[in-house]
Amino acid sequence: MQNTHAAVQRLGIFGGAFDPPHLAHVALVEAALAQLQLDLVRVLPTGQAWHKPRQLSEAAHRLAMTRLAFTHVPKVVVDEREILRTGPSYTVDTLHELQVEYPQAQLYLLLGDDQRRSLPSWHQIGEIDRVAIICAAGRNMAVRAWNDNSNSPDSSLPMSDTLQARIRSLDMPLMPHSATDIRVLAATEQTLTGLVSPAVERYIHEHHLYRHH
Repeated sequence: MQNTHAAVQRLGIFGGAFDPPHLAHVALVEAALAQLQLDLVRVLPTGQAWHKPRQLSEAAHRLAMTRLAFTHVPKVVVDEREILRTGPSYTVDTLHELQVEYPQAQLYLLLGDDQRRSLPSWHQIGEIDRVAIICAAGRNMAVRAWNDNSNSPDSSLPMSDTLQARIRSLDMPLMPHSATDIRVLAATEQTLTGLVSPAVERYIHEHHLYRHH
């Protein structure tokens, strides 16, 4: 990686279950790199997700797919720290670690639309807002099922005006990708073309993922 820690002035952080990682995830990172002039993005598959209503696929599979999904995107590093961390994995802990590792960098926390709408429930959201600039896919522009928690049309939680005003929007094309829908298609071995990268699709089929979901 050509970026030394000292050279990174603008660091993006993008976490998620990535179960599986799909093209809208990649599009968000590419949009953030371009619009925020980021030097580096660290993509972090979730470890023990305290907020998930379902059991995630094995961490090793999600990590491998995430590496395949982002391998062609410059300035991206797939970071496994949250998978290696024991106990519940909180974004605020990751941000504090990265503050120490990149002391010269401004941190930008990248969110999909559903992640943005669930922000009020995040652990220590006030501290997250203090440490990082929160940047989210535009409300009406991007996928509604980033972290599989929006089963109802109105799953937004009340958000303070102060927090809402501080969130920066990322312009993205409409990409109605849902990890939930992709898992349903994969369960019956249907094509995932246009939803995930060819490498991720091959991995899903070769490892028979989502057959029992």
